[in-house]
Amino acid sequence: MLVVGGLLAVVLGALILGAVARAMGTRDAAQRAADLAALSGARAMQAAYGRLFEPAVIGGRANPRHLEKEAYLGLVRGAAVRVASENHAPGAEVSFPDAPTLAPVRVRVVVERRVKIAGEVLRMHADAEAELAPPSGMDPAALTGGGGYDGPLAYRQGEPMRPDVAQAFDRMAAAARRDGLHLVISSGFRSDAEQAVLFARHPDPKWVAPPGESLHRNATELDVGPRSAYGWLAANAGRFGFVQRYAWEPWHYGYIRAAGTRSVGYGPADGRSGMPTFVPARFAPAISRAAQRWNVGAAVLGAQLYVESNFNPFARSPAGAQGIAQFMPGTARAYGLHNPFDATTAIDAQAHLMHDLLRQFGSVPLALAAYNAGPNPVATCGCIPPYPETRGYVARIIGLLGGAGQAPAGGGLAVRLVR
Repeated sequence: MLVVGGLLAVVLGALILGAVARAMGTRDAAQRAADLAALSGARAMQAAYGRLFEPAVIGGRANPRHLEKEAYLGLVRGAAVRVASENHAPGAEVSFPDAPTLAPVRVRVVVERRVKIAGEVLRMHADAEAELAPPSGMDPAALTGGGGYDGPLAYRQGEPMRPDVAQAFDRMAAAARRDGLHLVISSGFRSDAEQAVLFARHPDPKWVAPPGESLHRNATELDVGPRSAYGWLAANAGRFGFVQRYAWEPWHYGYIRAAGTRSVGYGPADGRSGMPTFVPARFAPAISRAAQRWNVGAAVLGAQLYVESNFNPFARSPAGAQGIAQFMPGTARAYGLHNPFDATTAIDAQAHLMHDLLRQFGSVPLALAAYNAGPNPVATCGCIPPYPETRGYVARIIGLLGGAGQAPAGGGLAVRLVR
């Protein structure tokens, strides 16, 4: 009887273990289905995103490229449901956490898989969320060629950089020579392909950014030595427009003095105002004046106002932001904005703040992220912080600028699984 009892116990244990294994396998399969469906939905977003910002009518005729938001969400939902079904999870629930915005960039998928154990049917639920977001550290010029800055380059010591960066380095190097130091550049502009090789050799994001996320792609960054110059650089680089990007990299300096959006890839090269057609006529003069005063592209300011308040001078957010440019009270005081509900003065303060953020970060997407999330999170990571609101905010403005002919939409936005 003891032997029989032992055998029964072994058989029962095996059955229980088998049931647990089936349940775990079903749960894992459900999660895979949810992940794949969410990623498929986000890729559909990526493919269709630019069409949201195409004009609805061209020359009096309907533009077949234009896509209304509901049709856009329908394409995304269809892609997610189809992939979930192909992975044995029919009836997936698809939702959009940022659906009220003008251009949603997040998709959430919930799937159910069933497993039968001891006559009981167990339901295994899994959910996943994916987003369409700007690559961290992205400069606007990266949107045009997929490899970072694609404007003219100057060379110093064989290393490429933007011409204005080269001129600033010349001034800094001359000052260092007067103090008995000879500055050496070990790295300047790097394409995404070059960054991929470096990252493969040393895949530690603290020291080597992944391809598409390195600030070196902006042609504003220099790795400067020798080691004996680190102290001099820390004390003097700021006089020439350079800032040490990371506390743990005493050799990495970025050029931040050029504040205008044209200098970092946005805005018409011929100096025209570049006022987008979606800007209401009554706000165009104020935006144009502010753009010229603070050397910030009118298209950037207009797209930002559209996303911030939909051009509502009396908008209020649940967080306490006020007016057409959605200033928080403390920031408004810092910029001398006494009445955030006065559209003209608020737009001027918005341009002033963007001018300062562009000087600090040298990149329109990073400056936009700092406008939304504050400068500290952006400065800490040197990237667009992983906040859903901030990533969506920057992506929507990039989309609007694409529709205005200022930057292509969709192609520069990355698909990420966020949950």
